[in-house]
Amino acid sequence: MNLAALDLNLLIALDALLAEVHVGRAANRIGLSQPAASHALNRLREVTGDPLLVRAGGRMQLTPRAELLREPLAGALDQVRGLFVRDRFDPAASTRRFAMMMPDHVVDLVMPKLLRSVEREAPSVRLDVVPWRGLSVMTADLARSIDVVIACTGGDVTGFDRQRLFGDTEAIAVRRGQPLGRRLRRLDVFREARHVAIVGRGQREDPMDTWLREQGIERRIGLTVPSYLQALHLAARTDLVAFVPKRMIEALAGPLLLMMVRPPVDPGIYEEFLFHPSRAEADPGSIWLRNHVLKVGSALNRNQGGARPSI
Repeated sequence: MNLAALDLNLLIALDALLAEVHVGRAANRIGLSQPAASHALNRLREVTGDPLLVRAGGRMQLTPRAELLREPLAGALDQVRGLFVRDRFDPAASTRRFAMMMPDHVVDLVMPKLLRSVEREAPSVRLDVVPWRGLSVMTADLARSIDVVIACTGGDVTGFDRQRLFGDTEAIAVRRGQPLGRRLRRLDVFREARHVAIVGRGQREDPMDTWLREQGIERRIGLTVPSYLQALHLAARTDLVAFVPKRMIEALAGPLLLMMVRPPVDPGIYEEFLFHPSRAEADPGSIWLRNHVLKVGSALNRNQGGARPSI
């Protein structure tokens, strides 16, 4: 490859083409016209001696060499961008928008406290939250567009660093006055009750059912919904049983008139982790936001209050 023939704009175009695998979408991503993006692709083909994108049926796909270039190129461009990161962050004057990803129950637990904390120091900062979409989205592309991810994924993820945020367990939630009520502590009653299951995007079943089956327990599913919040609202208005994170029941037991019941089997403790892109390790703005999130996590770990399981 003749490096003298390359410029940074051409590398940015290559990065967009490899990420989008589509000339039009790549053009939109970096603010080029489609003819300009096509011209950049032709230049890149000349420089690399590889077609990079080839047509397969009705769509484009990357060549093997292009696949190998994706992550190294993304990392190299992130390093270049890092050269120009400001060495300080002034919360009071900042108008920065931070992108965050987390499940719905974590939004309920973390965001009210985080927003109050952030607004005191940085009244013009904006926080944009998108829903957690599973481990498969934790890619180099996401690492370049997200500031913080909160997820129950304890393993290492390439391109991200992680810190423990808070722990939780699961408990049973039913409406106050639900006929089974406290008797749900008994395994036979738990088995016969009608449950609302939470099946998120990309999941085949509620992870709780996977775990229960490993314990030799099958439960009766009367309804599936995509979020914990929906499950709790339905449990509050029907006789369905929700087996969900305990902290979420604690937060909503009062407003929704829910009763929390200790389950007949101990689901143990699970942990939520704070992830940030490795590229942002030294970014002052990222450090500031992460510290605020970690303070919320510490407060959650200290405060075990709220609704108590029926005894």
